[in-house]
Amino acid sequence: MVVVDGEGIPLGGTVTSASPAEVNLLHPLLDVTYENTKIRRLVYDKAADSDPLRHSLARREIDLICPHRRNRRKPSKQDGRKLRRYMRRWKVERTFAWLGNYRRLVVRWDRYLSSYRAFFYIA
Repeated sequence: MVVVDGEGIPLGGTVTSASPAEVNLLHPLLDVTYENTKIRRLVYDKAADSDPLRHSLARREIDLICPHRRNRRKPSKQDGRKLRRYMRRWKVERTFAWLGNYRRLVVRWDRYLSSYRAFFYIA
């Protein structure tokens, strides 16, 4: 997982296994990134649409901008003005495509997580 600024420049990242839910991996990622920079808004996809995550990010003074899931039962927490910022998510996807140009990161050939993490930070 990678946190990027408004221009798509990586601010921090974590490398973990693919089995846990992304919502549970957000807090360790923000802990790594948050000590260096002040994050005001977090643009994320529908996977982060949960009220407990919104409340915990609000305690950190971070505004979560993500579209609501289709099966959401509670009323909406945001209006359409915030979702206009979601349209800039292509910058995040561009950063992932840029990281994908490093063949060493596309497929994890390394046996140890520490060596893969080192090449991730080099990229």
